[in-house]
Amino acid sequence: MDIQLEKLELIKMLAETEDPAIIKSIQKIFKKEKKDWWDDLNEFQKEEIRLAEKQIENGEYSDFESFIKKYI
Repeated sequence: MDIQLEKLELIKMLAETEDPAIIKSIQKIFKKEKKDWWDDLNEFQKEEIRLAEKQIENGEYSDFESFIKKYI
């Protein structure tokens, strides 16, 4: 089925419903979809990213081609 047609059908169903539970359920789905991936990381992973950001700010990095030449 065409995605645009499916969206229109959902819009129609949403507009016609009077059930607050359905509306709340849909709201929860959209809020869950907008979840920030950062929140799923553990502290070690977050610290590794922070360290990498500091290294980049200080110019402590190499470009991809140099990296590949070094390890291949």
